[in-house]
Amino acid sequence: MFGRQPIRSRSGQNMGLLSEGSPLSWEETKALADHVREHGVNQFINLYHRLKDRQGDILKWGDEVEYIIVKFDDEQKVARVALRAQDLLAQLNEKELADPKGVKSLWRPEYGAYMIEGTPGKPFGGLMAHFNLVEANMRYRREEVTELLAKDECVMSITNFPRLGASNFTHPLAQPRPEDPLSSARSLYFPDEAIFPGHPRFKTLTRNIRKRRGEKVSIKLKVFKDTKTKLPVEGAPPGEPDVVLLDAMGFGMGCCCLQLTFQACNITEARRLYDQLAPLCPIMLALTAASPIYRGYLTESDCRWNVISSSVDCRTEEERGLAPLDKQKFRIAKSRYDSIDSYLSPEGAKYNDVPLTYDEKVYQRLVEGGIDHLLAQHVAHLFIRDTVSLFSEKVHQNDNEDTDHFENIQSTNWQTMRFKPPPPNSSIGWRVEFRPCEAQISDFENAAIVCFVVLLTRVILSYQLNFLTPISKVDENMQTAQKRDACRKEKFWFRKSSKTTEQRAAKAQAQAQAQTNGKATFNGNGLANGNGSENGDQEEQQQPLTNGSAKMNGHGNTNGTTNGTTNGTNGSSNGSSNGADSDHTDTDDEENELFQLLSINEIFNGKPNVFPGLVPLIRSYLQSMEVDTDTHCTIEQYLRFIQKRAAGELITTATWMREQVLSHPDYKQDSVVSERINYDLLKRIQGIQEGKQVEPALLGQGYHSKTKTKDFIPPALQKQLAKNGCCEEK
Repeated sequence: MFGRQPIRSRSGQNMGLLSEGSPLSWEETKALADHVREHGVNQFINLYHRLKDRQGDILKWGDEVEYIIVKFDDEQKVARVALRAQDLLAQLNEKELADPKGVKSLWRPEYGAYMIEGTPGKPFGGLMAHFNLVEANMRYRREEVTELLAKDECVMSITNFPRLGASNFTHPLAQPRPEDPLSSARSLYFPDEAIFPGHPRFKTLTRNIRKRRGEKVSIKLKVFKDTKTKLPVEGAPPGEPDVVLLDAMGFGMGCCCLQLTFQACNITEARRLYDQLAPLCPIMLALTAASPIYRGYLTESDCRWNVISSSVDCRTEEERGLAPLDKQKFRIAKSRYDSIDSYLSPEGAKYNDVPLTYDEKVYQRLVEGGIDHLLAQHVAHLFIRDTVSLFSEKVHQNDNEDTDHFENIQSTNWQTMRFKPPPPNSSIGWRVEFRPCEAQISDFENAAIVCFVVLLTRVILSYQLNFLTPISKVDENMQTAQKRDACRKEKFWFRKSSKTTEQRAAKAQAQAQAQTNGKATFNGNGLANGNGSENGDQEEQQQPLTNGSAKMNGHGNTNGTTNGTTNGTNGSSNGSSNGADSDHTDTDDEENELFQLLSINEIFNGKPNVFPGLVPLIRSYLQSMEVDTDTHCTIEQYLRFIQKRAAGELITTATWMREQVLSHPDYKQDSVVSERINYDLLKRIQGIQEGKQVEPALLGQGYHSKTKTKDFIPPALQKQLAKNGCCEEK
């Protein structure tokens, strides 16, 4: 995916910047913290002024899926994580080394020695037809890994291995060494051998986070109390008998996720997308919940988020407010892995209702360097963190050309959204990364989530939607999202739509219908209009409109022209709102009535007189777009899936996994996921991802197998797109 470094200097999405070299000890790293901070700020200021006026980048986007390698012992009925990532990556990367621009996939290391991360070989772009490539590319990635595995091994896109940290969970078997001073984790449960050995960064981070904190990390999850649950839980902290305790970075960073990165047309649009997507992070976390089991116990949590947050929490007791400030500068409210703390766009400023801790010295340096208040406080907030990984070869840099010190801090602030400046000397533009989603079992589900979020960004920009919600309420939503079965049972703070939202959507839809004039377009009932049937002349249905509406650009312009209009709403092409026709004025509602508690169903499918629903808004947008028949079929399946899961007709992966455990004949009503239960659960998941196991509660009655996904754009469609000025950008 764009933004990826070549293999010789890999950058893993979850782990941030990967530099080669010799890692410094914690004592050496700590002594250089202010050096990294000072030069990182200078590097950002220099980069900002070089690129702040960059304009006209086209929409590019891509997904990142993380996988776990599982080894089955069919004789003993046991499943373990296979510590094979280094060996597999060496083979997978051979194609990229031989043909860097021609490969269909890119592979990078992740924290776990049992994990790998795959992305498309090159980013997708602004063509509607690109939505039909995503699932096929994900399928190709899975098959590519599978070809290298033994018959008893399987690559799985599961968020968490259920028995991670339980006894004998690795293959080959490895045991924790909590008393070994040379151990990076010093964990009671997670052996160092389960940390990826192919790059020193991973063990260095593990050691330095523990040393900076002054003790091992402490991840506490409430156990799911069944009728025979034994208390205290094994390893529970004193006075907390119902807690499942996890004590190593690997319990969080050893989880998998699904992430997306978007290229904006300029910095203004990137800041706006960052803000508008931030309130949707907890909503998508709840929808994709997929991790209810930790260390072999059913817990009260459905998601990985708080687990990862605690797994890299390097704050000292002083910074956590447990001791008076003495050696430290700040009380810090959150871990360095958590939800965002402030908005970046002018419209979002008044919703920054939580006091922001930032380094005043860094802030003043940024402001003096020409950075505006909102961006300066964002960067100064990131820079309250110390570097926790530094390589000797990277200590001294040229601040006019290098950005490694800035990225060192930026990439180890793991938040729900990430605002990403262009790399130095690159064709890549300003980007935002969407980070909350949990990995789903099947390629169909992962592709549906990806395409939904990308379409949502286009709707936000085209209709100038406003989802801005006070940061305090977004924080509250993040905790709500992780509760057991939150997707069906909980309610979330969400912004009511104003009249201008409804008016713009209606206006856009009316104009689109006038423009299409009977041509084949995407409508709400899943049929391709034009001759009233999906079985009509295939070639005619694949004719895009001559105004180029088969192409989405980077600023929400869906009619293919260059005048910056967004379906007749006069939105400016730089991504900024346009006065009276924007949804940022709050003139339609009293401020205290703007936000209501809505269910996931109401947010996605709509609530009369409150919010039209995310899916209906996407459907409205799609009516202005020309979509070829196969892509239309695929998108329709994705939207139906999203609608049904949001409505509770289909259950989340987390709920499904709970039900599998609770109904297993070997389950003893004691909250324990035994080796046999774990084996059977993972075997069932293997059957689902291979299409051999039908799970109606999870995926419905097989409609997911009807997508028309392809790994290429058909030549006839490519030719027609080129004729109408919608050719694929190289």
